[in-house]
Amino acid sequence: MNNSVSQMLMNYAPLVILFVVGWFFGARHERQHLAQLAISEKQLNHIIVSTERFYQPALADGTQGELVLGSVVIAQDYFKMVIARVLSIFGKNLTTYETLLERARREALVRMRTQAHTKGYSHIYGLRFEVSNINQLGSMVEAIAYGTAVMINE
Repeated sequence: MNNSVSQMLMNYAPLVILFVVGWFFGARHERQHLAQLAISEKQLNHIIVSTERFYQPALADGTQGELVLGSVVIAQDYFKMVIARVLSIFGKNLTTYETLLERARREALVRMRTQAHTKGYSHIYGLRFEVSNINQLGSMVEAIAYGTAVMINE
């Protein structure tokens, strides 16, 4: 009996080690991505973003509105998705999906603001988000942020 238990542990040890290593590197990458997003958001904070659709500010002479967008596809590591599947059986809050969606929305917003900044705009109006699953497991999402960029006379 003791031999069968030790044999079973030896059979599953590589799987457990792989799971722990994958979890570690996935969590590290997520922390690095969130830290980089915070830096980018701070650098682009001067671009005002609003969800108002029909705002008519005093535009700079010769300024027309222009569509700007940011798009990103982000995947969650499969090790976290395994845990999320287990937690979903018990009806738990799936923070794995929440952080995936948060990262996708924030990255799309940063990319949209970067495009507006590159083109010299100071404001974005009519902000809209669209998020969709890329695969059936829900571990990959595409987020698109778009709006109308304008230059405002202050």
